[in-house]
Amino acid sequence: MQPDTKKGSCCSPSRSAGADTPLAAPIATGGKRIPDDAVHIPGGRSLAGTSRPEIPDDGEDPIRNTRVKPFRVGATTVTNAQFAEFISETSYVTEAERFGWSFVFWMQVPEGLGPTLGVKDVEWWRRVDGTNWRDINGPGTMDAVWKPDHPVVHMSWNDAQAYAKWAGGRLPTEAEWEHAARGGLGDVRFPWGDRAPDDADFQPCNIWQGDFPKTNSAKDGFVTTAPARYYEPNGYGLYNVVGNVWEWTADAYRIKSLKKHVRQRLATMKGYKLSKGGSFLCHASYCYRYRIAARSGTSPDSTTTHQGFRVVWPE
Repeated sequence: MQPDTKKGSCCSPSRSAGADTPLAAPIATGGKRIPDDAVHIPGGRSLAGTSRPEIPDDGEDPIRNTRVKPFRVGATTVTNAQFAEFISETSYVTEAERFGWSFVFWMQVPEGLGPTLGVKDVEWWRRVDGTNWRDINGPGTMDAVWKPDHPVVHMSWNDAQAYAKWAGGRLPTEAEWEHAARGGLGDVRFPWGDRAPDDADFQPCNIWQGDFPKTNSAKDGFVTTAPARYYEPNGYGLYNVVGNVWEWTADAYRIKSLKKHVRQRLATMKGYKLSKGGSFLCHASYCYRYRIAARSGTSPDSTTTHQGFRVVWPE
């Protein structure tokens, strides 16, 4: 199986459509495993989208009124420690493990690993055999890289669904995700307001600082993931809603557009799922998707070093 070099967002490469891999064993739904720090999100009227789109071809606009029911949501994305508990109880095998490889950002690939296969037009993404949620950067890297309080990565949409089912919850819809991310602030670009992060003196989240993809000054403190509970939380008490890792949602990736080039792109993305929030690899010069209204679509079996998720529990 070869990496898909033509489809999907510039932010996350996708596996080839129709890739053949064994199916995971079904996960039984258990009782609700709601973390003690899960946050209550009030229901009612909310907003989705934006009146100030930066990437309109992604379907960021228009801004629209929505209504959501109250729910609880993890204060953080699911951590390595939490996912390890899931694995211990279920013996679940992730898709990266079943495929035998995953995508790793070039700076994270261990020296001495040997040649790796790049993705056309985004050569910084490398296919690394033996990479998964434990061995994040490649075979034998767990001891050096894996940290229990960091977000679990190399998560496919299917993996996230399996965990959420085990936890007695589900993935958030886009409307729920945006409602929670706004933290009660309304029509803002970021969870803290409208001031954009920069490379100089304002780093409220974990994104790229410098010349992507060549140099990262890590002025925000991290070259790769930060702990899941880091930086200031938003108004509802959620951490790292933007930056750090992309978060899967329950929704399909859809865009309402009459533009021919957008419709042609969407025709190559059937079955893709929606992610929100951006990651530690985002920068305004390349992937300005660490905004609340920003969107990205990826195939549900794709896994990377910057893809995670959080869980919601309806009330």
